[in-house]
Amino acid sequence: MEAEEERSLASFLRWAGGLGISDVAITNPSQDSISCLGYSLCVSHFPHSGGRGLGAVRDLRRGELILRVPKSALMTSGNVLEDKKLSIAVNNHPYLSSAQILIVCLLYEMGKGKSSKWHPYLMHLPHTYDILATFGELEKRALQVDEAQWVTEKATLKAKSEWKEANAVMEEIKLKSQLLTLKAWLWATATISSRTLHIPWDEAGCLCPVGDLFNYDAPGRGPLTPKIRRLMFDAEELDSHSQRLTDGGFEEDVNSYCFYARENYKQGEQVLLCYGLYTNLELLEHYGFLLPENPNDKIFIPLESAVYSSSSWPKESLYICHDGKPSFALLSALRLWATPKNKRKSVRHLVYSGSQLSVDNEIVVMKWLSKTCDSALKSLPTSIDEDTILLNAMDNSRDFCSFMEITKLLSSRDEICAFLEANNLQDGHGLTDILVSRKARRSMDKWKLAVQWRLGYKKVLVNCISYCNEMLESLLT
Repeated sequence: MEAEEERSLASFLRWAGGLGISDVAITNPSQDSISCLGYSLCVSHFPHSGGRGLGAVRDLRRGELILRVPKSALMTSGNVLEDKKLSIAVNNHPYLSSAQILIVCLLYEMGKGKSSKWHPYLMHLPHTYDILATFGELEKRALQVDEAQWVTEKATLKAKSEWKEANAVMEEIKLKSQLLTLKAWLWATATISSRTLHIPWDEAGCLCPVGDLFNYDAPGRGPLTPKIRRLMFDAEELDSHSQRLTDGGFEEDVNSYCFYARENYKQGEQVLLCYGLYTNLELLEHYGFLLPENPNDKIFIPLESAVYSSSSWPKESLYICHDGKPSFALLSALRLWATPKNKRKSVRHLVYSGSQLSVDNEIVVMKWLSKTCDSALKSLPTSIDEDTILLNAMDNSRDFCSFMEITKLLSSRDEICAFLEANNLQDGHGLTDILVSRKARRSMDKWKLAVQWRLGYKKVLVNCISYCNEMLESLLT
């Protein structure tokens, strides 16, 4: 099986080379028997950081061009709509969004099979995804936090609504029955959501063969800024700045999508791409994964209406950072809220400059924040320890019996029973290995992501409580 996959991958890379995709500055599309990789990059497996990705075959210098994909190799709505039949049908339905059109284009090309220009690329797309729109009721409940459940429900309803809107055009172009289903639409939606890259002429973006093999690196973990754009330096300027403001983008002067090393890489290291600044919930929503340590993660806690009205900070700025510290805006809003109304005007300028108003004010803020985080933590149905045990069971259980043995002492039995019932594993159902069932495995993958997300949420709450206690200790001594 592995040998077959290797042959398929090699064939795909030769096909990509024939289109002019190359990891060197000068491409030679006529040599379609040569892999498009090998000078700067290679496809490798990184089990602890994203799975399949691109590795460095030599030492790479930050800012160096490492991959170029010609415009003609990109799958865009414009390219696919050169098909007259599809173009007429899409033009008959002007209410479709640019994303819906690209999804229809993707399904249309899938329906062509081997006659599609992009068939070798399409065959290497993932068969399944874990974005929030694909979560079922079990996985949605497993997130536990109202905000996350609301985002999930909104994503699933949006996907269903867009599928229904696009049904007419898909029937008009006579897509195969299996491509007309909600399941197929969700797959295509997830492909577009998780794999497209920005292009200036189409809001929906483009699918970029080979270029979409880069795994994600969060801004803040590397030396470059999170902006998804780059400064147009010439060679001398690039050397003097030794920095580029993006990992890639479409460049009109070479009519190609160009990717650059975001830092110095040693041979064998994984070469990563920054998609932008995302919280873990946003990564789950759009890409179907999360980061164990995400420097851009943040959580929101319940706030009294008086906190919102006490300042002009927007609600989305009132959060707790990944390390447990309140955001500047949240701390400012709480300091104003803890100030008597008749004195707020006189201290507002101090608050907005980040100044502590008084020891007593700061004590009130820290006590309230700690108490609120503690209440939020206790309101959730499972503890950090229980979630950790459950994740260990998911990772280490080889069969139904071992999974049940590890989780038998957990108080979250309802959640486990719901999973078993949804996958016909209740009462030991033949002691079936839960990893054998594809349905159970896919369900557990999403369930695991939900548990990982809620565990991260709870850890931020605990970190915030610790931060508040440390601040209180210093204030009271």
